[in-house]
Amino acid sequence: MGQRPSWVWPAAVPAAIALLGPAPAPAADGPVERGEYLFRAALCAVCHTAEEGEFLAGGRPLPSPFGTFYTPNITPHEEHGIGAWSDEDFVRALREGVSPAGEHYYPSFPYTSYTRLRREDMIAIKRYLDTVEPVAQPSREHELSWYAGWRLPLAGWKWWYLEPGPFEPDPDRDEQWNRGAYLAEAAGHCAECHSPRGWFGAVREERRYAGAAEGPEGEPTPNITPHPEDGIGDWTVKMLSFYLEVGMDPDGDFAGSLMAPVIDDGTAHLSAEDREALATYILSLPPREGP
Repeated sequence: MGQRPSWVWPAAVPAAIALLGPAPAPAADGPVERGEYLFRAALCAVCHTAEEGEFLAGGRPLPSPFGTFYTPNITPHEEHGIGAWSDEDFVRALREGVSPAGEHYYPSFPYTSYTRLRREDMIAIKRYLDTVEPVAQPSREHELSWYAGWRLPLAGWKWWYLEPGPFEPDPDRDEQWNRGAYLAEAAGHCAECHSPRGWFGAVREERRYAGAAEGPEGEPTPNITPHPEDGIGDWTVKMLSFYLEVGMDPDGDFAGSLMAPVIDDGTAHLSAEDREALATYILSLPPREGP
């Protein structure tokens, strides 16, 4: 359940509690360790590391109806990465989809989901990114259709589709469900991949999580709502949790395409409690036909 690339980006239990609970991280879990856990939950490495490329140096192609996006270098290189970014620059990019220079990011960068991250979690991710090896690799320019080359119209797109601000727990749901919702809707941004999009590139909310005919790398993504025929309605929380850990579904098949690195570089590193929370939330979604 990772980033939808057609639109360009075992831990300890205490780390999971620090991720989602109101209490600060225990002294044994420093900001870098906590940030790495959140980095895994947010699936940053999946799209910002190209095949055979340097870690987080970008360059992964993300095809779309508007052309091909290329993920940027997010290593702490001062010139080619984000080494010169302040904490506020980083928070603004995730919260508002705006660069330090004031340019609007395309929603291929899933800030529409990352905006729901808590500020302290954003800062923790940056603390970890500041420790990775800087790579002197310039970010590759996008190759877009002529009508998609202007960024100014993105301001109107955001006015219509972006609702900035952190995730708000549902008081009518328990702690586990809310933890799973935060992981899916803010960090893991599962709907960005597993939902169809409209003419202007926004997720179709009425079809959210129902799968997409054109998903990662031009391939379809499955319906992950608990629909009994079109989705995963016959999966249990234990089955889905196991899949998120090792990538094997109830039929014995293994995850492929972009879902393989989503698991290997992301959900496999979560605590068992967080994988169960994520599975609990996904299986609580309204069943929908599709894709």
